[in-house]
Amino acid sequence: MNIVLGVGGGIAAYKSALLLRLFTEAGHTVTVIPTDASTKFVGVATWEALSGHPVTNDVFDSVDQVNHVRIGHEADLIVVAPATADLLAKAAGGHANDLLTTTLLMARGPVLFAPAMHTEMWQHASTVANVATLRSRGVHVLDPAVGRLTGPDTGPGRLPEPEAIFAAAMALVAGDTLAEHDAASPAPLPTEPAAVALEAVVPEAVAPVAPTEPVAAEPATSLATTDLLAGVRVLITAGGTREPLDPVRYLGNKSSGKQGVALAEAALAAGAIVTLIHAPMEVPAPAGATIQRIETALELRSATLAAAATADVVIMAAAVADFRPANISTGKIKKRDNADDPVITLVRNPDILVEVVAHRAAQNQKQLIVGFAAETGDDEGDAQTYAQQKLVRKGCDLLVVNEVGPGESGGERVFGQDTNQVEILALDGASPVQSGGSKREVADDVVHLIAQRLAAG
Repeated sequence: MNIVLGVGGGIAAYKSALLLRLFTEAGHTVTVIPTDASTKFVGVATWEALSGHPVTNDVFDSVDQVNHVRIGHEADLIVVAPATADLLAKAAGGHANDLLTTTLLMARGPVLFAPAMHTEMWQHASTVANVATLRSRGVHVLDPAVGRLTGPDTGPGRLPEPEAIFAAAMALVAGDTLAEHDAASPAPLPTEPAAVALEAVVPEAVAPVAPTEPVAAEPATSLATTDLLAGVRVLITAGGTREPLDPVRYLGNKSSGKQGVALAEAALAAGAIVTLIHAPMEVPAPAGATIQRIETALELRSATLAAAATADVVIMAAAVADFRPANISTGKIKKRDNADDPVITLVRNPDILVEVVAHRAAQNQKQLIVGFAAETGDDEGDAQTYAQQKLVRKGCDLLVVNEVGPGESGGERVFGQDTNQVEILALDGASPVQSGGSKREVADDVVHLIAQRLAAG
């Protein structure tokens, strides 16, 4: 997809570099058009390096290509972030005094503005009128987030986080309706995904609910001929991510992808429209699903946030690395007798499940989210205790928990096996559901429980 990223002259322009990375990592071609003022904050060299394309805002550059017409015509989507009060006014007034404003006038695809400015500017009658004018023309204007602004000020006017803008952009392209509000009383998007997720979906009365005694899953021996999920759009992640150390080595995990593939097969058999995003697996992906292969946690994050924007159900079964190397060696790390052993510094990967929950809340999306947790116990608690804490922390509707580690016979208990034993916890305090048997039987039970919850509304 061809995306134009317009960058306005605000200090939040640095966040748009992260937004650009999300677009490119998702496989899109991005043309960046910064305003002259924005280059005071982020230079042209940064945009060219991150996008891989020349960057200008001068209508007289490449005149032979008629850029002020061509770029707008070829764009599948235009995103302006940050959109300053000045840019909103120019767009509402139909100005055409630089490459960005002329491109906006030539746009034939969807246009999304992500405003950022001080609270007084956002709430000024002129800005309110300009936003209303743009929305009346079919232009999509997000509400700014509430949070810390330049200096000591706090209030509505903060640029939404790049992940939230990315999710809104992908939903817009998919044809979904964005939640927009009157500019005079903006409804903020999340600035801290984890906090928003818990506040939005874990009511105070729900979080402390102690689960009742587990119950066995209702028999669901085969969904081969059912239509329990007919027409339901189901996104599933599977496999184990790999975090490269150098061109030949990586940090990985023991996930085989068998449970994720079994879930995809069960959902397909139940009539669902399935998208499977998978890291490396030991088993082939099922026929009938839309397949996207990734390697790293960051690649999984970009692909999942994009696909989740249009999903009715999200099942996060992939084993995602919690950490990745801070630096990736461009050459193979050598083992030398006259050199010290290498020291590898790790950095934390984003929590994709928490972000999916946060984006659901931000978009007011009706969506069922299922997480997976491979847990072990220690001196401070058992696997079930940690799983219950994780359920509340993540904010997903259901959490499928299995205890991993050595089995009674000495082999692995879950990873790579054809069988599984799980307990399914519910955020609303419903009784835990136990399921066991082949991984396909467990998948059938999970799909059956999802269908019950969707039917109950």
